[in-house]
Amino acid sequence: MEEKTKSVPKATLHRYPVYLKALRKLKAEGVNRIMSRELAEYVSIESTTIRRDFSFLGNLGKQGYGYNVDDLIRIFSEQLGMNFDEKIILVGCGHLGKALLNYNHWNHVVGEIVCAFDLNPEDVGQAAVPVYGLNEISEKIPEGCRIAILCITKEVQETVDLLVANGITGMVSFSSEHFTVPANVSVKTVDVVSSIQELVFETNSK
Repeated sequence: MEEKTKSVPKATLHRYPVYLKALRKLKAEGVNRIMSRELAEYVSIESTTIRRDFSFLGNLGKQGYGYNVDDLIRIFSEQLGMNFDEKIILVGCGHLGKALLNYNHWNHVVGEIVCAFDLNPEDVGQAAVPVYGLNEISEKIPEGCRIAILCITKEVQETVDLLVANGITGMVSFSSEHFTVPANVSVKTVDVVSSIQELVFETNSK
């Protein structure tokens, strides 16, 4: 599988998460088998493209039968290294953090936010998941949790160090503060301002 992955075009790899999300939604809706033309309507991608994308992973379907949804979910999950039951924590329950908690629709892709932490949990109000104090991370972090979403502006490095010490190896950061992590920890920074600047530049260049 690893050798085959190396030959998959980047454009195809970018579509694999789209397929996986759609397949998990279909499974939740009770769909067990699907034809490429049906999946094409669901994800707005040409059926010929879907069949070509699937072909990089082997002979996944049968003529006239289509694709087994469970089999596809398993194959794409293995291909992408995605765990449906990934436990995600959110750190910082300000306006952005609350918005992410209310959204919390990652369950069709990688898991879901199972709890949150904040400097003042008593001020957060009603939330869909338990909200604990930052000083409770060591006690309340879910077993096996590896991913954290950072929406904090204070004590960022100290909080990051605490998360790493408690097993977090991947972070999505909305923080504008600089921080460092060990080599084995991955960080994906979401910079909305830079994205808007790039968009303005691209728009003005047309």
